[in-house]
Amino acid sequence: MSAIHPSLQASSAPEDAFTLDHLQVGELGRITDIDADTDLKQRLAALGLREGCTVRVLRKASFGGPMQVRVGTTEVIMRRIEAKRLVAVPMVDMMASPSTGDSRP
Repeated sequence: MSAIHPSLQASSAPEDAFTLDHLQVGELGRITDIDADTDLKQRLAALGLREGCTVRVLRKASFGGPMQVRVGTTEVIMRRIEAKRLVAVPMVDMMASPSTGDSRP
């Protein structure tokens, strides 16, 4: 009986996955893994930061200072050391393409 927890299989993450602190201001990313102990995972989950959620980077302080992200309607300011524990995949499709609704000349 070999039941492997889904988060343990995330080690075979896509090649374009990297930690959240690598996203630039304005970029969107989807969290694919959280490399933290249970207490920190629970604290991040209470703020809305869970595997599978979408985050947008709003601000990044200079010289490795904190960064501000939006997840849903919640804005979170976190230290870079916590951001380095969140593995994210950039969501280029949502950033690059403007709304495909009305295309008037």
